[in-house]
Amino acid sequence: MPQAHINDITVEYHFDGDDCAPVIFLSNSLASNYSMWDAQVPALTGAGFRVLRYDSRGHGATSVPLAPYTLQLLVADAVALLDHLGLGEVCMMGCSKGGMIGQMLATQHPERLRALVLASTAAFAGGADVWNARIATVRDGGMDAVLQATIERWVTAPGRERLPNEVALIEAMIMSTPAQGFCGCCAAIRDMDQREDIKAITTPTHVIVGEHDSGTPVSAAQLIHDNIQGSGLTIIPDSAHFVQMEQADAFNNAMLGFLKDFV
Repeated sequence: MPQAHINDITVEYHFDGDDCAPVIFLSNSLASNYSMWDAQVPALTGAGFRVLRYDSRGHGATSVPLAPYTLQLLVADAVALLDHLGLGEVCMMGCSKGGMIGQMLATQHPERLRALVLASTAAFAGGADVWNARIATVRDGGMDAVLQATIERWVTAPGRERLPNEVALIEAMIMSTPAQGFCGCCAAIRDMDQREDIKAITTPTHVIVGEHDSGTPVSAAQLIHDNIQGSGLTIIPDSAHFVQMEQADAFNNAMLGFLKDFV
């Protein structure tokens, strides 16, 4: 896969779709890699987009510098990748941590975004104690120590029964995430509070959340929706945090219902 040498790291990225089509830039969640978007790529390319996916700092095949990281650093990586690829204005979709990057990109670099989809994300992700405990757990026991709890947060029990192949992919993504990268990004999420900043977002925005998401719940999506003027909100039934995988058809319909105006 192609790689970009930016911000003192090497970032792995991948394009799908027509070279001349408008670009949509996808940013992955904590403890995943760009394959988390596999179910969205055919829908997006079929709708006329060129899809750019990447592994964020500390994840997938991208470099794993020493922790901690900051959200500002993760945003700088995203901007540097766009610059490296000669891309000016793009549409963007981020899930969880990727959506946090998307929010800050929209406040700090609004000229880079035509449209923004925020999936399973939050402007503030709770107190430091939760994140410090998660960091300590992984430092002591590796990614295996958070594997089961993460899967249970990401996919509902009926979803886990219905989608064994997808659950196996999730498990592989979690277990292949470097502990150092996971802990670094946990620190970035821990230290983030964008509740006031997002009020300045003018980029057309749509928020998507699973009905049973316990990590970034409907209340967190509602807060984002309430504070970004003109934004839309879709709550998808029978799904948890990884709604783009658990209810891919419903997610894709909501995503394309919004993005169709930006092709």
